[in-house]
Amino acid sequence: MLTIGIITGSTRPGRKSHLIAKGVAHAARENCGDRATFNVLDIADFDLPMLDEPVPAIMGDYRHAHTKTWAKAVDACDGFIFVTPEYNHSIPGALKNAIDFLYSEWSDKAAGFVGYGGIGGARAVEQLRLILAETRTATVRSQVLMTSQTSKA
Repeated sequence: MLTIGIITGSTRPGRKSHLIAKGVAHAARENCGDRATFNVLDIADFDLPMLDEPVPAIMGDYRHAHTKTWAKAVDACDGFIFVTPEYNHSIPGALKNAIDFLYSEWSDKAAGFVGYGGIGGARAVEQLRLILAETRTATVRSQVLMTSQTSKA
C-alpha cells in the first residue's frame, strides 16, 4: 500500500494550510479507499529551526535530532501532496526551509499540489515545482488551486 504525505506549507499563526491538508486527507481517503494511506505532515509540528545542518543535505549526514525526525517522516512516504499558500508570489519560507533540510528522502518520488491564495496559489506552485526538481521529485502536471474565497475554512 502506498503512503502519501500531505505536507502543510505554512507555520504562520492563523494559517489555513493545516485545515486544508486535513480536508485533502479526508477527500483522498474517501476516494482511494484502502489503496493508499494519507498522513498529514504539519511542518509546524516538527519545530524545524532555520537550516542548521553543517553538511549539505545531499550527503545524508544529518547531525541534529530534529532533522532525523523530519527525515524519518518524509522517507516513510512514497509520494506527497503539498498544500501551500502563496506569499509574495512564492512559497512560505518555512516550507522552503523544511524542503532544504533533506534530499534523498524527497528523491525519486512524486508530488502533487494544492495551492491557495488570491489567485489560487498558482505562482507558489510554480516555484515549488522548480525547487522540487532539484531534489529529483517528479511533479504531477495538474494541481488544485483555491482562491481566497474557496479557502476560507
